[in-house]
Amino acid sequence: MMILYLTLLLVFIFSFASRYFISAQTGLIINSRPVLLPLIIAICLLFVVSGLRNNIGDTYFYMKSYAEIDFTWEHVLSNKDPGFGILQMFLQTISEDPQILIFVTALITNLLIGITLYKYSRMIELSFYVYITAGMFIVSMNGVRQFLAASIIFIATKYIVNGDFKKYALLVILASTIHQSALILIPIYFIVRREAWTKITFLLFALAVVIVIGFNQFSELLFASLEDTQYSNYSTFDEGGASSIRVLVESVPVIIAFLGREKLRKLWPKSDIIVNLAVINLIFMIIATQNWIFARFNIYFSLYNLILISWIIYLFKENSRKFVYYGLLVCYLLYFYYEQVISLNMYYRSDYINF
Repeated sequence: MMILYLTLLLVFIFSFASRYFISAQTGLIINSRPVLLPLIIAICLLFVVSGLRNNIGDTYFYMKSYAEIDFTWEHVLSNKDPGFGILQMFLQTISEDPQILIFVTALITNLLIGITLYKYSRMIELSFYVYITAGMFIVSMNGVRQFLAASIIFIATKYIVNGDFKKYALLVILASTIHQSALILIPIYFIVRREAWTKITFLLFALAVVIVIGFNQFSELLFASLEDTQYSNYSTFDEGGASSIRVLVESVPVIIAFLGREKLRKLWPKSDIIVNLAVINLIFMIIATQNWIFARFNIYFSLYNLILISWIIYLFKENSRKFVYYGLLVCYLLYFYYEQVISLNMYYRSDYINF
């Protein structure tokens, strides 16, 4: 865990410096973008630490299959998610060392996330801090394919905000060649491009509660519909549900955004789109309390919490912002320790980083 703590500290310092320097130079906080150099260093730290690992989640199996399988066109086209197969086929022409797969996927994932946060985050150090402490950084090392797909869709945030469906759909289709579940984001486009906190929002929350109450019947219907798909094996997935603490953590930005909804719209007129995506993330997390498999959808939506949480500080009165800011840092750090150390007993291992 020492590597992860050190990564958290350094990423926070460099990303904070990127925002502090621009604020000091221009006197602006809202509508000012961070200085690039320290931000690039922060992103590099993330993908180097992630890319040089040899454990955590499915990493071992990705490395093993890369080392053992000859990724020819025949193999790629006969298996699911051909985009990921093509990536591995290309990488094998460069090196047979499976570490290259882990490094390149970490590079693409963290770079795309970093670019998107650069464009839309207003306290970028807080976004990166929550990316690590809320567990998303760890999940990116576990659900490699799905998080890679999510990062491609995340950078398409621009097209959701600007209303460019064609370009957005193209990126979603590209992401679906890496993880087919990404296709769920196509109808989501039409759901989130509307005002937040309407009757539809509360109907979705009510639906989540109904699903939780009648989860057995809901899961039977769902898994029956997936019976002839590549996700049919999910019906046997039984690792319990998401914890109530996890639900609370995911709900914090959404609750604050609701309480300050009018002020948030004035600060950022298009914030409703990000709020709606964060609401969907919370809804899936509520459903995931019954079965953790539904938290896989949160891989696509939890990233929008990183944008939202960077804006909510400004919803408080000026004399309260420091207290809220430091309070969030402390609470997320405590959650990070609880989730990764106490609950998961997480440890990081690398052939290249050892101290």
